[in-house]
Amino acid sequence: MLSLEIKKILKAFTLHAALSIGEEIIVLTGPSGAGKTTTLNCISGLDHPDSGEIILNDRLLFQKNGKSLPVQKRNIGYVFQDYALFPHMTIRRNIKYGMKDNRLVSSLVHVVGIEHILDSYPAEISGGEKQRVALVRAIATKPEALLLDEPFSSLDDKTKLECQNELLRLHAMWKIPIIMVTHDVKEAEKLGDRILRIEQGKIIDS
Repeated sequence: MLSLEIKKILKAFTLHAALSIGEEIIVLTGPSGAGKTTTLNCISGLDHPDSGEIILNDRLLFQKNGKSLPVQKRNIGYVFQDYALFPHMTIRRNIKYGMKDNRLVSSLVHVVGIEHILDSYPAEISGGEKQRVALVRAIATKPEALLLDEPFSSLDDKTKLECQNELLRLHAMWKIPIIMVTHDVKEAEKLGDRILRIEQGKIIDS
């Protein structure tokens, strides 16, 4: 269970984010600059709220004037829009970075079908393959929650559909809270157990 109630003062408005997420996929939609990525960054520890608290499975991740765990201790997977793979590492080494369970990784690599690119470098593989690698790398750390920031936005329709299906398959295997940001309405309807819209820093249950 992931729960948060935070405030973050931004230039144009104040972000008010209150969520409680179980073993489900929550999709955040809304216009650019509304606070979606800032919400993910606050949960991950890349950014810090001005007030409130964030709790993951009874662990306090953040509380104003109290405990604030660093990124590496939060045990949260994060897949960025540009995938953020290490260009100087092979796919195998990218996946092993932070890996906690070799058997789990072997299973995931087989499930998403990337065995044939393990010795390649990120510059040598397609966008869809990079997406699969990023998902496997994030889950290889055995996260207690997974954050996805527009992970499929740069993919063609066929590859996007394949990666959406892989995400659903991985979520069925690894039942953890997932928060995903997307502007694609069809994608939100396909993947989201719940769809929430953020406008001017306020979450609207849609």
